[in-house]
Amino acid sequence: MWKNMGLTGKIIVAMALGIIVGLFINYFGLNAEGSFVNTYVTNGFFAIIGKLFVNSLKMLVVPLVLISLICGVCGIGDIRLLGRIGTKTFLIYMLTTALAIATAIGLGVLFGIGKGMNIATEAAFEAETAPPLLDVFSNIIPSNPISAMANGDMLSIIFFAVLIGISILMVGKPAKGLVQSLELINEVILKMVTIIMNLAPYGVFALLAKAMSELGLDLIWSLLGYVAVLVGSLAFHFFITMMIVLKVSSGLSIKTFLTKMREVQIFAFSTSSSNATIPITLRTVTKRMGVDNSVASFTVPFGATINMDGTAIMQGTATIFIANIYGINLGVTEYLTVILMSVLASIGTAGVPGVGLIMLSMVFAQVGLPIEGIGLILGVDRILDMLRTAVNVGGDAAVTAIVAKSEGKMDLAIYNDPDAGAKEIFDGHIDENSEREFSEVFSDGIMGSEYDDIKRIS
Repeated sequence: MWKNMGLTGKIIVAMALGIIVGLFINYFGLNAEGSFVNTYVTNGFFAIIGKLFVNSLKMLVVPLVLISLICGVCGIGDIRLLGRIGTKTFLIYMLTTALAIATAIGLGVLFGIGKGMNIATEAAFEAETAPPLLDVFSNIIPSNPISAMANGDMLSIIFFAVLIGISILMVGKPAKGLVQSLELINEVILKMVTIIMNLAPYGVFALLAKAMSELGLDLIWSLLGYVAVLVGSLAFHFFITMMIVLKVSSGLSIKTFLTKMREVQIFAFSTSSSNATIPITLRTVTKRMGVDNSVASFTVPFGATINMDGTAIMQGTATIFIANIYGINLGVTEYLTVILMSVLASIGTAGVPGVGLIMLSMVFAQVGLPIEGIGLILGVDRILDMLRTAVNVGGDAAVTAIVAKSEGKMDLAIYNDPDAGAKEIFDGHIDENSEREFSEVFSDGIMGSEYDDIKRIS
C-alpha cells in the first residue's frame, strides 16, 4: 500500500503519524530528561533524521538561488523590466505584511485574548539586538560574495546574482555558451530537489514526532486563547485576504492555487524554514504553475527573505495578548506603531536567526511592553512557528503568481492543468520536455553515447 501511494499521501500519513507518536511519548512521560527515549529516540534518532532532511534542503538553497537568479535575469533580457518586477514585488510584499498584522490586531482586540489570565512561566527571554536598518542596506552589497554564500546572506546573494546576470546581458552574444551551461546546471540542481523530496515523508515524521514529544497538549491548553486567535489570524490572512488579493490582482483560480501549494506548505510546516523550502517553492511555481523562471528566481528567494506575513501576525497577536495580561492599554497610536514597526522590521531583520522573536522584542520596546513577557509564549512558539512558515511560503508563491501574471510571464495552460509538472516533481521521472531539451543540448554528438545510456536508464 505504501509503495503504491503518491508522495502527497505519504507526506500526509507521515505527518499524522509523527504527531500521534510525539503526543504518545509526551502523554506517558517517556521523554523525561535522561531516559532512554529522550536520549536515543527523540534527541537521537528523530533529531538526526530531521536534521539530515532539513540540511539536505538547505544544502541546495544557495546554489539554486544563485544559478536560477542569474538564469532568470538573463531570461528577462531587459534591465528596465527587472527593475519594474523588483519594485512591484517589494511593494506587494510590504502591503501584505501590513494587512497581516492589521488582521491579527483586529482579531486580538475583538476576542480580548489575555484578559483576566494568570499564567506562570519559568521561561526567561533575553532580547537580542537587531541590526540597524542602515547596516542592513549597506550590507546588501557583499564585501566578500563567497563569505555571503557560506553564511547564507540571502539579500547579498540576490544582489550578487542580479549583478552577474546584468553583466552577462551586457556582454551579449559571446556569453551565450555560459548562459546555456548555467541553465543546464540549474536543471541538475532542480533534479537534486526531486531526489530529496522523495525522502520527505521520513523527514516530516521525525521532525513532527520530536516537536510534539517536547511540546505536548498541556501547554497549548493553558494558552488556548492566544493559540486559537493566532491560528485563526493565520488562516484568515492566507485563505481569505491573500486569496482575495490573488483573485483581484490576477484573476487566477484560487482552488487551483491552493491545490498546487499543498505539498509546498507541508514542507514549510515541517521544516519551519522559508529558506529551506525555497527549492520546493521555486520548483512548484515554475513547473506546476507555469511561472517563468525569470520572475520566480527573483520573487521566491526575495520573498523568503523579507516576506514575513506569518511572523507579523504573531507580533500583532502577541502584542495584544501580553498587553492584556499586564493590564496595559494600547491606543490607536500604539497599534499603528506596531504595524509600522513590523513592516520595517521585516526588512531590517531579514536573514537574521531567530528573526521572529527579535522583531517581537523590537515591537515591545517601541510600545512600552515588558520584553520579559515574551517568555510567556516561548513554550508554544515552536509549533506556531511551523504554521507561520507555511503562511509565509504561501504568500511568496501568491505574490510570485501575481507579478508573473501582470508581466505576461506565466503559462496559463500549465497553471490551469491540475496535473502539470506533478509527475516530474514528485515521482522523480524525466518528463518529455526535459528529455527533449537535454537531447538538444547534446545534439552535436559530443556526448551522444552517454546520453543514450542515460535515456535507457531513465
